[in-house]
Amino acid sequence: MTQHLHFAEAAALQDLNTFVKRGRKINEQGIRLQAVGTVLAAWLPVMTPSTLTSRIPAVLGLRTMALAEPSEADLTVELGAVAERLARMNPVDVQFPLPPSQINAPWAAVTPPRSGWEPAGTIRDAQLRQAAESGISEVARVVPETAGAHVVEQVRERIWGADLQESLPALNIAGIPAGAAFGAYSLGFLSDDETATSTVHTLGRWVRLSSAGGFILARRV
Repeated sequence: MTQHLHFAEAAALQDLNTFVKRGRKINEQGIRLQAVGTVLAAWLPVMTPSTLTSRIPAVLGLRTMALAEPSEADLTVELGAVAERLARMNPVDVQFPLPPSQINAPWAAVTPPRSGWEPAGTIRDAQLRQAAESGISEVARVVPETAGAHVVEQVRERIWGADLQESLPALNIAGIPAGAAFGAYSLGFLSDDETATSTVHTLGRWVRLSSAGGFILARRV
């Protein structure tokens, strides 16, 4: 397996750095680095079910970056380990040494399908942002500071597991969990252009949002 990733340009490595910083604001459940050929797929967990009975959707964020040479790697490592290496690098560097220690992260085994996706339409980025901000405000309003983990989980299930059509009645695409909007918003994937849209694809219980800044893959409960 590749020990170093040779990025096509320094900007791609800085892109990874930005992605990691945004991911750390959500949680510290690691990052999956999957290099195939000259493409690196970097996966972050936005939210994942904590138990088999949880109603929270599995929501993953994906950014792809160009590599300068064919590579092969598939490892899940701590976000802190990647952040520390990136912090020590020069802004013009293009070689990234992979962390030697991997972690066991159950979410990394949740693998979305690669093919078979069906187009379902588009949704305005402004609508996704509105749904995400509304959900964040609702969580903050409903959950008391002293709430236990069980209460927090129930609130998150209700808000982020809800269909986006509940908060966006004009939306003509069913089956997009609100957690997908939260992921696209929190990872900075949405465009500031009021006319920008994200493309929606579906496959079984999976939904994929393709936005200007990256991809969100969500598995409905």
